[in-house]
Amino acid sequence: MAELAPLLPNEDGVILVGKTRVSLDTVVTVFNQGATAEEIIYRYPSLKLADVYATIAFYLKHPSEVEAYLQQRRQYAQEIREMNQARFDPQSIRDRLFARRADQEAC
Repeated sequence: MAELAPLLPNEDGVILVGKTRVSLDTVVTVFNQGATAEEIIYRYPSLKLADVYATIAFYLKHPSEVEAYLQQRRQYAQEIREMNQARFDPQSIRDRLFARRADQEAC
């Protein structure tokens, strides 16, 4: 009997491994950097070795689907980054901090 991969989406649509807060993104990224399953659980001790092996197996069997999901996640992260940069212009913040410092030094 085949076992299902221990992958479950949370309320935000992020796929998590097992009953942890470690994402599929994290496991795949570290695996692609050359980490073994044992090294992955060393880095993320909340993971179970069997879950990591099952996740890697799922990734290797379904690379196009996982890559599509990862691309969606990267695109979403980029959109959030752009939104935050638009809302919190780093140059504006820097200018205000320098102005505040100048005011404090003048006193």
